[in-house]
Amino acid sequence: MNKEQYLDFLASWQEIVFILVFVALGLAVLNYLLFQVRYQSLKDFKEKFDMANEKQIKMLFRTHIFLAFAIFLFANTMSYETMQIKATWFFIRLFVAFCVGFLWGYVAQLILKFYYPGKLEKRLKKLRYTPRVNPETGNKMKLLSEEEEDAYLDEGMQAEENVFSVDYDVWIDPATGFTKIEKYKGHLSALECDRCGFQTLRLSKEEVVREATETEDGELFKEYKCSYCNRIKRKTVILSHKIKEQSETARLIDDPLAHDNRIAVIKIEIHATNGEVKEFDFQNLDQAKQFLSEFDLEKLHEDSY
Repeated sequence: MNKEQYLDFLASWQEIVFILVFVALGLAVLNYLLFQVRYQSLKDFKEKFDMANEKQIKMLFRTHIFLAFAIFLFANTMSYETMQIKATWFFIRLFVAFCVGFLWGYVAQLILKFYYPGKLEKRLKKLRYTPRVNPETGNKMKLLSEEEEDAYLDEGMQAEENVFSVDYDVWIDPATGFTKIEKYKGHLSALECDRCGFQTLRLSKEEVVREATETEDGELFKEYKCSYCNRIKRKTVILSHKIKEQSETARLIDDPLAHDNRIAVIKIEIHATNGEVKEFDFQNLDQAKQFLSEFDLEKLHEDSY
């Protein structure tokens, strides 16, 4: 490419990239506004909770990706006169622009992973515990305690709460008896039983059938049991030798809590070695102690079997 061809290419590049900057910015704004419009259009607090919990961080990450791309493009429109001197400067600018855009996206990802979840959690708690209104009478409804709500939950629902896979909130209008039951994800994961349909299928037994070596995979036997209908499912998992590099499961001290009637809320905070922090709230000591007895860090995010 001679000098004249390079200058023509540079001029075309400048025009196209400048237009793409506004396209990327428009996509970022559109992605954010569409989410906000849909979120604000929801009237039910539970629907807002689900949308914010499932999609807000993903939406913000997409928005920052568009912004990072816009920054990368905008940086490729700067110092136009310098670019005309020599083609080498074009590639230097391209590299610097990539580094700046990548840095924006990386920092945004760190903030959304470690800082923003705590901020989002406060918002979710406000949505969850804002008093509900009876749609028929307009009366404010009361949130029942864990002990009171059992009368309104069937055995399957109670079983789900007992294994901490699902948490149910029961709202009642004392004046009319109108009730509303809302379902939330629990503190620990459990699988949906294919027999009874409740999320009560939990890992009950785990045994290494064949140890993994540096050259051959191992074999792990897992047995799952439904705490409601006693359904048992078994599966075999292939173990890579990398499994040996994983850190040991967190160990818990025996009986870490003592009964105290003055305690209204129990907050447990789990700090993992990778920097991840998990917070759990309980209404009484018995729930917290049962949770600690079943807690296993390696199985906290187990979604499939």
